[in-house]
Amino acid sequence: MADAAAALHPDVAACGITVRRGRRALSVGSSDPLSQVADELQYDEEEGPCLESLVHGVVVVVDDYARESRWGVYPARVAEHGLRSSLSLPLAPAGRPVGALNAYGTRPGMFAGALRDDLAAFAARAQKVVAVALRHAEQAEMVDHLHAAMESRSAIDQALGILMAQQRCTADEAFALLRRASQGRNRKVADLAADIVASVSGGPPRTGRFTP
Repeated sequence: MADAAAALHPDVAACGITVRRGRRALSVGSSDPLSQVADELQYDEEEGPCLESLVHGVVVVVDDYARESRWGVYPARVAEHGLRSSLSLPLAPAGRPVGALNAYGTRPGMFAGALRDDLAAFAARAQKVVAVALRHAEQAEMVDHLHAAMESRSAIDQALGILMAQQRCTADEAFALLRRASQGRNRKVADLAADIVASVSGGPPRTGRFTP
């Protein structure tokens, strides 16, 4: 997607796509190492046109980094890499900013008129693709968390069965033993349970396979 945006005009030196994941900004696409550097400098400084566009959902134009006074030391740092102007466009499907399209130029005053309009139209189309990609990523994370929870639960259940057989106690008593051991050794209950299972079976706890 960043490559397609950069190809809109030969004067566009580089384009990057930034998205927000939780409280972090991440680069998910770059047409050139220059855009990766320019975007990540903003993440380091925690300010810049890309982040302003992402956070506030506004279009941010920089006509000349050599004369720019916003965002602390960022303009001077990005100008050291030969970039002089930029355009940051919010990616805001349903009115909620989730990312930004960042275009960079090596000459001042590049992002006006037809080029700015073309990039804005591209961003309007791209935001739908980004929204779908983020939704899939969130669903994948949820599945990963569910897998981890199921594995922990399975290990604990198996360890409780072992302790009940060894100590001839109830499930509540076995869990109390496991919890005291966890606290005494400063380890997670699930990790200690996995060790108990491995010590008896010679392998890791068996887990059911979950397929979404």
